[in-house]
Amino acid sequence: MTAAMSDPAPASARVPAIAHVPVMLGEALSWLAPRDGGLYIDGTFGAGGYTRALLESADCRVVAFDRDCAAIARGAELAARFGSRLDLRHERFGALDSATPPGTADGVALDLGVSSAQIDDPARGFSFRADGPLDMRMEDEGPDAAALVNTAEESELAHIIATYGEERLARRIARAIVRARPLARTAALADVVRRAVPRAADGIDPATRTFQALRIAVNDELGELDRGLDAAERALAPGGVLVVVAFHSLEDRAVKIFLRTRSGSAPQTSRHLPPEVRRGAAPSFEMLTRRPVRPTEAECARNPRARSARLRAGCRTSAPPWPPQARTA
Repeated sequence: MTAAMSDPAPASARVPAIAHVPVMLGEALSWLAPRDGGLYIDGTFGAGGYTRALLESADCRVVAFDRDCAAIARGAELAARFGSRLDLRHERFGALDSATPPGTADGVALDLGVSSAQIDDPARGFSFRADGPLDMRMEDEGPDAAALVNTAEESELAHIIATYGEERLARRIARAIVRARPLARTAALADVVRRAVPRAADGIDPATRTFQALRIAVNDELGELDRGLDAAERALAPGGVLVVVAFHSLEDRAVKIFLRTRSGSAPQTSRHLPPEVRRGAAPSFEMLTRRPVRPTEAECARNPRARSARLRAGCRTSAPPWPPQARTA
């Protein structure tokens, strides 16, 4: 990539102080039920809201993961306060089972998606509301969004926008992007999308779905979610609880399918189910939430970003973990 298309400073150099409001924190803690002596894994440390709550709720230990070095830097205060009770790791949560011997964690929490700190920092390039470099990476490694936008074939861009953004006008947007290339700034990309897509009656900015799709693709978020769910299954002890908060329909669908399949609740006739189900593998999870838990109106009023959140939870059985799942889309 060219210098003009890259972020001018690493995320570690930008550690703004933020006020973080964890979404559905009370509901998550009620399922996790932290206890003295317990071991819990926060796979998405972010601003530390879930980790802090776990450590303050019981005399337990927490291993917290985040792929964003800025998030790890923000955790220095918590690490100093709780000492050996907190282990902060600059890693993706797809490797969270590296934190503990198999089958020994009492709980795993995953708060998915992009964090408020990432969205609100124009230099990270996640948002179209303020101009910034077209980056969107959750870590300072790998190709950024500018590289994807400026090098991908039109058909690939259309597929990404349609699949991850669930955008019905994806082909039109992809064609407009290719014609406008090169693009290096978020404002420029947003303008291209807005000219290609009429503003919807619901008032949602036309660029929303395209930015969401590119972010998911740049960070392989759905692939990482699959790896994280598999890792949680391996890490959890019998009776341990997995809690996942998702903000996107594709994420929530993946969590729902994982828990239904692993609990033996998925339809047995589907040819898309893994062979383990058709052979009658023992359920490795018990579903604790048959339907997703949604935030209260009061929480949504305090924090509008909570409106799209969905919480699902499952309890680990004593059955062996299943082989890792493979993405089909």
